Amino acid sequence: MDSKDLKILSLLQENASLPMSEISRRIHLSQTPCWRRIQKLEEAGIIEKRVAILNPAAVGFGISAFVEIQAPDHSADWHDRFAQVIVAMPQVMEVHRMAGEVDYLLRVAVRDMAEFDAFYRLLVAKVPTRNVTSRFSMERVKSTTAYPIAPAQNGRA
Repeated sequence: MDSKDLKILSLLQENASLPMSEISRRIHLSQTPCWRRIQKLEEAGIIEKRVAILNPAAVGFGISAFVEIQAPDHSADWHDRFAQVIVAMPQVMEVHRMAGEVDYLLRVAVRDMAEFDAFYRLLVAKVPTRNVTSRFSMERVKSTTAYPIAPAQNGRA
């Protein structure tokens, strides 16, 4: 990737609905080569998808919880069962396998505590765990999906 690719990625992270004419203008390249670059970035899996990012509270998801899970064992069977259950739970926004005392960290979005309680009960009923700890967000201070990759920010020309 060169500086033009990085600039395209930076622009698309901030606003994936920018018209091709605007992206082209900002990176000083005509529209067809710019479009080809974006296609190559998508084909390479660098751009996974383009989405609208919603305000969770505005669409009724007022509670964000971070759920820490300690696995009872580290077998492939347990991991596969856990992954199968978690993927099927729409409240789970992200899952991270962690290093340290906690094996998995989930970011969960729910409408209210009753929905979280139902989510929690279903989770512990379907997957054996050693320990589950939940922490609730009081305020979202910063939220971004954009990686700081613009050429001027990472020192690349």
